[in-house]
Amino acid sequence: MINWFRSEYYSEYRGRLLNAFPNALKDDVEAVLNILPFNINNVRLADGQIHKVDNLIHPFALTVELGNELLIFPYRLYFNEPDAESENKLSELQKTILNCIYLRHHDGYLRQRRLEKLINKNQDWVTPFKLQLLGEYVFEILEVLDKHINDESIASYIKIMSENPKYWQQTESRMISYWNEYYRWRFPNIRKYLGRQIVDRIKKANA
Repeated sequence: MINWFRSEYYSEYRGRLLNAFPNALKDDVEAVLNILPFNINNVRLADGQIHKVDNLIHPFALTVELGNELLIFPYRLYFNEPDAESENKLSELQKTILNCIYLRHHDGYLRQRRLEKLINKNQDWVTPFKLQLLGEYVFEILEVLDKHINDESIASYIKIMSENPKYWQQTESRMISYWNEYYRWRFPNIRKYLGRQIVDRIKKANA
């Protein structure tokens, strides 16, 4: 079992999360990382039981281009949330960063709750974290995401789509796969599936 207090693991986690945000946000990301509980590897997983997790950040990563920078953010995170007192001391920008980080958490309920806190947070660097949820399987998260993609924010989604055609295609393909696997019985016509409607809304706005 890994010793979670050894500095090389602590530094690895910090480095990977720093890579998920533009360099201009480095100081604010550092402030957020300072309150994350990297030293606790007891995690409640989908079965409801507490497990010791050997790697608090999944080795697979997602890469998107934003302007002249590559943002590399984790596929899944397993560390717990920070304590409320520490979180409340963050600035509004830092809270936005924190909420983006937890959009990659393994717990779908937590992802949904954090997404709800990002309504009207339309910075371009926030969008990749939100957009990734479009290619995932939790329908309730799609219902929240639907509220985020509106006339005020859609230009940011178009920007990510245009700069990352392969990533966009993969996201759309995952959306279709999850519809087919989990929701086809409920929405036999894919055009009535919310994930399809969101994708089509972005495409139409880019036409």
